[in-house]
Amino acid sequence: MEIDLSQANPDTATLVFDVGEADFMEKVVEASKEVPVIVDFWAPWCGPCKTLGPALEDAVQKARGAVKMAKVNVDENQMIAGQMRVQSIPTVYAFWQGQPVDGFQGAVPPSEIQNFIDRLVKTAGGDASGGLDEAVEAAEEMLAEGAAADAAQTFAAILQEDGTHAGAYGGLVRAHIALGELDQAEAILNGAPAEISGKPELEAAHAQLDLARQASNAGPVDDLRAAVEANPDDHQARFDLAQALHAKGDVQEAVDQLLELFRRDREWNDAAAKTQLFTIFDALQPQDPIALNGRRKLSSMIFV
Repeated sequence: MEIDLSQANPDTATLVFDVGEADFMEKVVEASKEVPVIVDFWAPWCGPCKTLGPALEDAVQKARGAVKMAKVNVDENQMIAGQMRVQSIPTVYAFWQGQPVDGFQGAVPPSEIQNFIDRLVKTAGGDASGGLDEAVEAAEEMLAEGAAADAAQTFAAILQEDGTHAGAYGGLVRAHIALGELDQAEAILNGAPAEISGKPELEAAHAQLDLARQASNAGPVDDLRAAVEANPDDHQARFDLAQALHAKGDVQEAVDQLLELFRRDREWNDAAAKTQLFTIFDALQPQDPIALNGRRKLSSMIFV
């Protein structure tokens, strides 16, 4: 199964364009009644404009049609600049429904540009991901259904469109984990852009990779269970049993064993039970009942 991402990548010329006094009404005011239009007031001699302009264009292109960008050279269009009361450049306005609804002056960092675009898209009731989030959801469904290779292919295609999509990065890592390609998963994780390395999607993928590494060394469940039953205070056996259970997919019982270990000796092996519990919780979806209930039980023990 493949996802066609071509519709999520409109031609750049239709997203970013120059406007002047002759077509400002048509390409900005009237056009903004259909799609939000960002107007960048700049000049060739303006140093900050040379930084802001390309950053704006990049963010607009990543939005894939959710917004457009009009560039106004103030030297050539002084009437428009005067009407918009542009007193310094760069100045950026956002138009929606024929009216300016947001704006800022001066060069700002990429994170603020993205927030600006996100606000504008939200105001217009659109989706700044340009459909990529839907593609990620489709790939997640493939992964859940066991089609890990197809999911990996789709996640990779999404990253070709947006190399900083945390959901696609985390999904690609998890797809390779599902394929048993742990070294490849680790290489992808290590190669994630710095700006998304701390995102929850990548932290979850990192936790899953840690658990997958452990699974390759997990012992036989029956033998470990027998050891724990024979000596409930054999903390290493109980910890190993939890790892083996998780490797088999018995996540709830693995959590139960670790909670019991924490109850018996929370400081054992540098609080290994708590650390392992947090690794499991991080690897699960935030609203997973196992994670929610497990965190609640652990918290009740910690703050007794």
